[in-house]
Amino acid sequence: MDTKSIVICGVGGQGILLASDIVAKVAMKAGMDVKKSEVHGMAQRGGDVISSVRYGDKVYSPIVGDGMADVILAFEKLEALRNIHLLRNDGKVIINDYRLDPLPVASGLMEYPEDIFDRIKKKVKEPVILNAVDIAKEIGNIRTTNTVLLGVLAKMMEFSDNIWKEVIKERVPQKTIDINIKAFEKGYDLNK
Repeated sequence: MDTKSIVICGVGGQGILLASDIVAKVAMKAGMDVKKSEVHGMAQRGGDVISSVRYGDKVYSPIVGDGMADVILAFEKLEALRNIHLLRNDGKVIINDYRLDPLPVASGLMEYPEDIFDRIKKKVKEPVILNAVDIAKEIGNIRTTNTVLLGVLAKMMEFSDNIWKEVIKERVPQKTIDINIKAFEKGYDLNK
């Protein structure tokens, strides 16, 4: 199998690192060679976080360069725009329609762009845009937003949903297994 690259991006506290751990473990359980990298220097302060997972028969580097990502999974819409340069020409993007103002916007130094989706659609014909926060709230726990998004991603990947559920059960706190599986299934069913 050729190497595949998944970029997961968003803001600190959204569960990006857990999500990338789950993606990496799913690929490993499926017998793939996996490399993962993450940048999260300001994560605890609401700064941007990016993690990449690369998998295939043999992966030599965890780094995803410009135009290399098969999929970008964005937990926040401005982070999707910031990282769109990493996407292949035929790549796919999943965007949580959620706004979290970065510090320069919150402090009044910059304005949050209002044309994010228009700009992304110039690069990607059919981005998958959903409000995973609202879906997680409906399920009963906003902290499952990342698992809803993983469900959408899983439908685009070649691994069975049973492997995903197995890894989710191993990685989330015991008391949240049922609601996380429900969130995953909801996201999986959204992406027909």
